[in-house]
Amino acid sequence: MIKAGAYRYRDRRNKKRVMRSLWLIKINAAVRDNGMSYSKFIGALKVKGVIVDRKILAQLAEHEPAAFAKFVAMVK
Repeated sequence: MIKAGAYRYRDRRNKKRVMRSLWLIKINAAVRDNGMSYSKFIGALKVKGVIVDRKILAQLAEHEPAAFAKFVAMVK
């Protein structure tokens, strides 16, 4: 029980890391399909002042590719 509690505590924090890296992978794949790199895309979003978190961007990239393409076109 003690080890299970320790693993549970540790993995609650690891889950956040894993999910963020998954979001980055999804965004990167979608951005590359639209002819841009991830770093340039995120940098351009910050310069334009667009405030959208990576979780929402990943969901758009996965489920609404047309809407995500509009984001990419807006920052190009």
